[in-house]
Amino acid sequence: MSVSGHVFVVGADLRRLVCDDVLVPTDRSLRVTPGWRRLLPDDLVASEDSHGLCLDLVWRDSERVLEVSGGRADGRAQQRLWLVDTVDDGEGDPDDALRWIVDGAREALAAVARQEVSAPVHGRARRLVALPALGTGWGGAAGLRGTLLQQLLPVLRECAAAHGLDVALVLRGPSDLAAAQRVRRAEPDSWDLPGHLRELAEDLGERARRGQLAAFVGAGVSAAAGLPTWEQLLDELAERAGLDEALRTGLSRLPAQDAAALLARELGREEVEGFVGERFGPGQYALAHALIADLPVQEFVTTNYDPLVELVAADIGRDLSVLPFDDAEPGRPWLLKLHGDAAHPASVVLTREEYLQLGDSRAALAGVLHSLLLTRHVLFVGTSLQDDDLIRIAHQVRSAIQAPGAASRRRSGTVLALREDPARARLWEQDVQTVAMAPADTPPAEAARLLEVLLDLIGCLSTPPTGYLLDPAYSGMLDEEERALAGALQQVERAVPGGATASATGEVAALLRRLGSQGRATRERTPADQASTPNDDRLQQQRPG
Repeated sequence: MSVSGHVFVVGADLRRLVCDDVLVPTDRSLRVTPGWRRLLPDDLVASEDSHGLCLDLVWRDSERVLEVSGGRADGRAQQRLWLVDTVDDGEGDPDDALRWIVDGAREALAAVARQEVSAPVHGRARRLVALPALGTGWGGAAGLRGTLLQQLLPVLRECAAAHGLDVALVLRGPSDLAAAQRVRRAEPDSWDLPGHLRELAEDLGERARRGQLAAFVGAGVSAAAGLPTWEQLLDELAERAGLDEALRTGLSRLPAQDAAALLARELGREEVEGFVGERFGPGQYALAHALIADLPVQEFVTTNYDPLVELVAADIGRDLSVLPFDDAEPGRPWLLKLHGDAAHPASVVLTREEYLQLGDSRAALAGVLHSLLLTRHVLFVGTSLQDDDLIRIAHQVRSAIQAPGAASRRRSGTVLALREDPARARLWEQDVQTVAMAPADTPPAEAARLLEVLLDLIGCLSTPPTGYLLDPAYSGMLDEEERALAGALQQVERAVPGGATASATGEVAALLRRLGSQGRATRERTPADQASTPNDDRLQQQRPG
């Protein structure tokens, strides 16, 4: 395992992300924006006013980093919080303000590294430290976000390498994400991946940009958020049922669907549904959830019961239709819950009988995946393709494309496997290509981390390069040709009336918004559009007292 850490750039709500440590921006008065409250111990907040929360702490001498003890758990993972002074009290020189912020990030990561931990959260291979775009609210970098990213990202990489930490720079706005990915594309050595995985990332990134990619999310992704795998779920249900040791031993020898059927009979279907609804309810999502939801993909499929994909999508302004519970709408991305949803416990597929219903009441849901395998390239993440439903669907698609007179087709998907399994790869080679992250003797946690790094590179290569074109905070990143184009588009922006209802006007306003416009044509926005990080200047522009 390499010593060097990795810097991830991800769109998410930092407060929901599973990680070990969170850097929270503050100033010399130890005031933070209200959005951080749910991560702070209640007794730490001394007062609250329109400027934010004043914390009952004190700095020691000239220190800039302060660990918060007794942080409370938000969801399923306990995190350590670190306050970082990001507000320069100098003469207001922009260069000094940026230097102060970047130096603060360096000091904070060094302090985090000095605090040893027994094991990373949920068995992760490397400790994960998450931070927002520091200083873009009260710290003086609100109008210099592009310059900040250009200076901050190399420092984060330097610290990740020096301390062996993984670092997640967590952003919310599409302008921020697009700009950060542009900075990273200029640094191709940012990803410690073998050549064949880099080539795969380029291929999948291109497919995503062209709208040819769909994503399938399996249970392995949610395991990184602390949710049980299928086998662990059965163990938990057996424990709840109070089965004796002999029966539990016999249960382990049954096929999973038959074991679930026995447990449903022992507990009663209603209690099983209640347990699943509680166990797989809303909570913190894993880094991989965010990396997948960030992809420019319109179609998602999952066999998971939890709501974590749709939660992270909503946090970055992507409102997914959840099928079959919501209506699919033109232009709106969707997520198919193939095995049901914990929010609708009666829909959960668990037992052998419920699986057999795929050819009956659930045939329409299977047909959606059939369609994707025929018309898209499906990226499978977190699944080993052992699920009976997936095997049946793959067989049906194979039969269709091998019909007499049908043209030969390329394989319809890519499976990202953690470790090499030649027999399973050979079994599925007619349908999908299987790409392993690491050799068979690699620890699973390290292979899972390599998968995250690969997803990070796919996300970088697939992010549209225009998301910040009209955002004035990133004007310093534009070259001469881009500045000329931005100027022409700004004239169009001024000509588009705010709040207009004509369909053509709406289309133009939506395009301008995707290009980073903050003008009047884009001010009529949905709550999801207006979402921002706790330290984002769009949330609070006033400096603390």
